[in-house]
Amino acid sequence: IEGYDAKVAERIPHAWKAGPQTLTLRKQLKSMRDGGVVYIVAPPNPFRCPPGPYERAAQMAHYLKQNKPKSKVIILDAKDKFSKQKLFVNGWERFYGNMIEWVSGAEGGIVEAVDAKNMELVATVENFKGDVINLIPPQKAAPIAVAAGVADQGGWCPVNQKTFESTLHKDVHVIGDSCIAGAMPKSGYAANSQGKVCAAAIVAEVNGLVAPEPSDVNTCYSIIAPNSGISVAAVYGLVDGKIGAVEGAGGLSPGEASARYRAKEADNARSWIKNIMADTFA
Repeated sequence: IEGYDAKVAERIPHAWKAGPQTLTLRKQLKSMRDGGVVYIVAPPNPFRCPPGPYERAAQMAHYLKQNKPKSKVIILDAKDKFSKQKLFVNGWERFYGNMIEWVSGAEGGIVEAVDAKNMELVATVENFKGDVINLIPPQKAAPIAVAAGVADQGGWCPVNQKTFESTLHKDVHVIGDSCIAGAMPKSGYAANSQGKVCAAAIVAEVNGLVAPEPSDVNTCYSIIAPNSGISVAAVYGLVDGKIGAVEGAGGLSPGEASARYRAKEADNARSWIKNIMADTFA
């Protein structure tokens, strides 16, 4: 995005990595006037954590509704659809009324440049001036993957989707956000699942055996309000060498669910993050 670099990001944070960036964004929201406008710039696919920008919009709106109720959160999106879209939109409307607005790529949501001095975004149809701007730029593989030469010209790492071995360098395996793994999203849960499949493949190879048929999985919870959650889950198999979703396995939260059901999903989300963290790092 023209005009956006590491220096500008200190003032217009992406906050896609926890630490100084998220603290900067928090401070900006706390100091913003009531009636201010927050812009979230959502990146094109693929990117890390597909529902992330839309969860963030809900979190911001939750704070603003209680503290600065005249304010707005506007999402400028490079895409024309996003993860769990209908569930998000219904949840936004239920809890925050018209506080959150989503502008698709086709409607002018593609941001081409940023004027940091004037806090202005230059999009395909018009310019947008904000009190707070959270600009999440287009993404690519991690620097370590690029330095290792396992990323291609598209910026991501192609792999054998049965074993996660790089197709550019033999005996080098790439899992998680940096690799292209068929229909699997770039999520932490997906990376956890890929790690297990990859490990099993490496063990088989070391022992002179054929890699087992992989079965990958992804589960993702999103919290729209403290007591209201939604989720998506999928099981993946290998078809003609590519990872694809298994039909009939997993699915979305029901569109018309009771408040009790949504509260249970929020509880499940908190349990889920504890379990996946323990499984990954314990």
